[in-house]
Amino acid sequence: MSNFASVDSATRQTQGDSLTAEEILQSGAQATEDVATYATILGDDALMLGQRLSWWISRAPEMEEDIALGNIALDLIGHTRFLYSYAGTAWGKTEDDLAYFREEEEFRSARLMEQENGDFGQTIARQLLASYYMLGLYTALMDSSDDTLAAIAAKAVKEVEYHVDHANQWTLRLGLGTEESKHRISEGLFYMWPYISELFEDLDIHTRLAEQGIAVLPSSLRAEFDERIAHVLSTAGLDIPDSQQAMSGQRTGRFSEQRGYILTELQVLARKHPGATW
Repeated sequence: MSNFASVDSATRQTQGDSLTAEEILQSGAQATEDVATYATILGDDALMLGQRLSWWISRAPEMEEDIALGNIALDLIGHTRFLYSYAGTAWGKTEDDLAYFREEEEFRSARLMEQENGDFGQTIARQLLASYYMLGLYTALMDSSDDTLAAIAAKAVKEVEYHVDHANQWTLRLGLGTEESKHRISEGLFYMWPYISELFEDLDIHTRLAEQGIAVLPSSLRAEFDERIAHVLSTAGLDIPDSQQAMSGQRTGRFSEQRGYILTELQVLARKHPGATW
């Protein structure tokens, strides 16, 4: 098994290809309290979005989309497993402990990831914004001084590149399609747009870890994100929404309306039958 604690930057991307949650535990890598909190924040984002996308399986407008959205959801749950497994080393917890047995207020996901699927246009709008955010984030984290986070990022970025391509293709298809399809994606973007700013807020945890070269300041990712999104929307014949930004809860859940519903569905079986295996 790879020893992530001794991996240098030249081998991170290769290592990321075969990274598993089990390898993180077997490597002996130990997260600090701050790193564990940061990894949990990233894992919470991936978990919420993955859970939302999984709803589309058997409901997507095309059979190929059942598979595509299901695969994207599985990628995100995989990212969650890596991040929770690493975070748990600081607290003596497992990935299941962090996913199934935390209370709603203990999750720190961004509200964009939690928003309702709505129609297919709304889902694609959320996916476009979330995927470009994650692409910038994980690309930057490949240079993290924390070798385990860097290895997780190297694995994740390869999958997020596909997520971006999928969202791009559907944004173009809807924006350049019929009057109705353009209306649906435009309305979806208007609905999701207020939740962008929260993704790029620098919290204390970001600042402390960025000073050590471990984390990336979210604010540093904003300019490239804006440029990329503007290009896609322009190519698709879509306008940048003029909807106002929502008040931020700074990832505390203070203003989250959706998180409780997601967690109820996600956690019910594990809480009903704790310790069950299948």
